[in-house]
Amino acid sequence: MRDGRLGREAHHETSKLSLEKVTENQLHLNLAHHEAASERDLGNASGSSNGTTPASAEVQPEVITYPEGGLQAWLVVLGSFSGMLAAFGQMNIIGTFQAYLITHQLAETSPGTVGWIFSLYVFLAFGCGLQVGPIFDRNGPRWLVFAGSVCLVVGMIGVSESTAYWHFILTFSILGGVGTSLIFTPAVGAIAHFFSRRRGAATGLAATGGSFGGIIFPLALQALFPRLGFAWSVRLLALIFFIILVIANLLIRTRLPPKAGGTVRPDFRILGDVTFSLTTAGVFFIEWGLFVPLSYISSYALANGVSMAFSYQLLAVLNAGSVFGRGIPGYVADRLGRFNTMIAAVALCLISVLGVWLNVGGSIAGLCVFAVLFGFASGSNISLTPVCVGQLCEPEVFGRWYGTCYTIVSIGCLTGIPIAGEILSVAGGDYWGLIVFTGMCYAAGMICFIGARVLKVGWSLKAIY
Repeated sequence: MRDGRLGREAHHETSKLSLEKVTENQLHLNLAHHEAASERDLGNASGSSNGTTPASAEVQPEVITYPEGGLQAWLVVLGSFSGMLAAFGQMNIIGTFQAYLITHQLAETSPGTVGWIFSLYVFLAFGCGLQVGPIFDRNGPRWLVFAGSVCLVVGMIGVSESTAYWHFILTFSILGGVGTSLIFTPAVGAIAHFFSRRRGAATGLAATGGSFGGIIFPLALQALFPRLGFAWSVRLLALIFFIILVIANLLIRTRLPPKAGGTVRPDFRILGDVTFSLTTAGVFFIEWGLFVPLSYISSYALANGVSMAFSYQLLAVLNAGSVFGRGIPGYVADRLGRFNTMIAAVALCLISVLGVWLNVGGSIAGLCVFAVLFGFASGSNISLTPVCVGQLCEPEVFGRWYGTCYTIVSIGCLTGIPIAGEILSVAGGDYWGLIVFTGMCYAAGMICFIGARVLKVGWSLKAIY
């Protein structure tokens, strides 16, 4: 028993010494932590006094907030609406000019050759965005919109005096195309500085300006050509452009500072983002087909025995459908997903082209159904593309991403109308090949957008993206 008591006492002493050692080690450890913390505090205080920022503060991202409304934001939307009313208004009347020129000034020129006037215009309208976008990100919209307004008005005055093929290339294609690009890229990009959650609805509302232009201007020209002649009708159009572009110059502005280190040089490295590349490819195919109906719907109706008056009015009917097609899908996209809505709209384009236009012939009722349905579905091609691209990047670099996208897309715009014209010639004036080509473009575009969506959210149909 005595040995047991001695053993317990020895164990007690050992435990006591171990506890004291642990306590002493913990005391030293706590003291070291305290000293290190004091040194960090002193270092931070010293850094602050020297005007530097602690390392922990440098890695915290800046939170960007958006007004999502208010007087200033909606005035920017109004300015963008005005800019697109002129810029996309001219783009949406290329069918009217195409039908008029091939029967008047350029009657001796083949439709495919005349088509190059409008293809070059669309190519420059979108292709110049490669440089316009970065300049917008860096310097803002003011001088871009002003220069675009001058090009658009002077170009339209030049169109009124044009009689030869090269005249129209210089005035409508080059001046008009560059002017459109200088206006529409800042008009779309400025909205991204004021809206995030409601960006689809705001962009769609502004984009309806182009559709209203596509309604008003063809009907006006149709009424004015017989009364005033070509020259004075186009001069009056130039005056209207001047008035509405004054509003655009006064109201389009930005609010976010340029991204640090940004330059005005284009950057194709962003195509390394696979989702962005698929999105760009999707827009390429969509725009490749989009301008074929816009350019040939009037001449298609004339070739099928429809009166000249109604053939010109068809373009206005198509743009009337586009008004709702630009506004409503933007509102829906903010709630159900931008890519989801774009895929549905492209599918509806495909159905309207191959299901309706391919079989409509000279039926006036059928042509109206196609014009309204395609106008509604294709309206989203312009209004949803910016918000889809904007979903993939920060607003400070939106101009660069959007400009890069449309620079590639512009190649399709350059070749789409002439290819359609050559298909028409090969088919002996029958439009079925041209219509099938348009449908295949939309099918390819839909596949690309589905691929981009799958990369982000998988195959789930319930995912909002």
